[in-house]
Amino acid sequence: MDTIWPEMLLKTKGPKYTLVADTIRKAIENKTLEVGVKLPPVRELAYRLQITPGTVARAYTILTDEGLLQAEVGRGTFVAPPKSPILDDVWSRQLHLAETSDGRQVSLFSPRLPDMGQVKLIRECMEKVSHADPWLFMNYPTRDAYAPMRQAVVEWLSDLPLGPLTHDDIVLTHGGQNGLCLVFQTILQGAKPVVLVEDLSYAGFRRAGELMRAEVIGIKMDQWGIDPDAMEHVLRQTKAQAVCVSPEVQNPTGAHTPLERRKEIVEIARRYDLQIIEDDCYRMGDAQEPSFRALAPERGWHVSSISKTLTPALRVGFAIAPRERSVDLRRSAEYGYFGLAQPLAELTRLLLSDPRTRQVARDVRKRMRDYVRVTVNALGGFDLNWAPDVPFVWLSLPSGWRAAAFSRAAEREGIQLRSADEFALRDGRAPNAVRIAMNGHVSLDRFEDAMLRLRALLDNPPEQISV
Repeated sequence: MDTIWPEMLLKTKGPKYTLVADTIRKAIENKTLEVGVKLPPVRELAYRLQITPGTVARAYTILTDEGLLQAEVGRGTFVAPPKSPILDDVWSRQLHLAETSDGRQVSLFSPRLPDMGQVKLIRECMEKVSHADPWLFMNYPTRDAYAPMRQAVVEWLSDLPLGPLTHDDIVLTHGGQNGLCLVFQTILQGAKPVVLVEDLSYAGFRRAGELMRAEVIGIKMDQWGIDPDAMEHVLRQTKAQAVCVSPEVQNPTGAHTPLERRKEIVEIARRYDLQIIEDDCYRMGDAQEPSFRALAPERGWHVSSISKTLTPALRVGFAIAPRERSVDLRRSAEYGYFGLAQPLAELTRLLLSDPRTRQVARDVRKRMRDYVRVTVNALGGFDLNWAPDVPFVWLSLPSGWRAAAFSRAAEREGIQLRSADEFALRDGRAPNAVRIAMNGHVSLDRFEDAMLRLRALLDNPPEQISV
């Protein structure tokens, strides 16, 4: 084992325990230290390397926790056999695919992603963060400290048509909803600002507006999203400051806004000095059209997160302002919460920078397509709006069903879904429709059973229509 130590070990900068751990780790990886080899006792190795026994003990503990070493009471510390990838994969997914004792209970409220390896990656990143330099855990966050994280986000978003983008344009947020609130704080002025949304839209728009004491007005929409004529009609009567849209994946209908419609919205927004806030949180596939930030660089704001591509658990999102408003958006974040916790920012940097992560995201997307396919096979005979890379479908109910009644009937079958009422404004009208989200936490067989139970309900409406 004496041959594995570099001559400059003691003169190398950095914590000695990490240098010892890294040296042993590399020796195990290149087979210089083979499985079963016994390592020197702590005090003996410390004497050889002229470091403290505590330093060696800490390095051994790190490698034992990683599964590279195993300590046997009374015998010593040995190079451990490699973990079984199959067993490790099963273990990492136990919680993710855990099913309740009642196999009929399936939540279709919000999309739930399958674990396609992101749990293992996150654990590895957490392990690396845990051994980071102590400054990461003992200082207030600073803008310069977040630069590597912001650059990782720029590279993560590099395939999106967002217009010119540097790390200085990125503001890190606690998920997409926090990003939306942050943009509202930056844009909205006055005692009673006005915000426009689509008639059926993400409820978070309304809630963020209420926090800012804004009046939220719903605009008529069609199969391509917000109706430009209806929007201009309202703008003539109000002094709205912003409009919220989801052009790539409209939530809840799944509609996509084509380029010509986006250009119409931009033209109207320029005439009335309206800011455009694009919520891109539900897109899993490639962007089909340029973003509003690219089409209208002076007034396009972009909000996104990793919640629908990797995991919602970390609560990490990104807000991007028009270039001339980047300082204003940064100021809103700094005044509000200083920034993400530095260990979380470093964890996210490691995750987004890992070359395996993009493949994991592609695998998640591919797996979610399987759930969409099962849904379409079961419910495709009805009026169903869907797309392969959208993690939910929009079901217009057949004659005999009201949305509220169908939701209650589905819940009696153990299936929870969202009625159109949940996406309408308080004084708005909702169609007889429901949103069904994909649940990658359950097996495809169990998910298919839930879809077949929904089909049976749709085929057998009640004799009396209830509300």
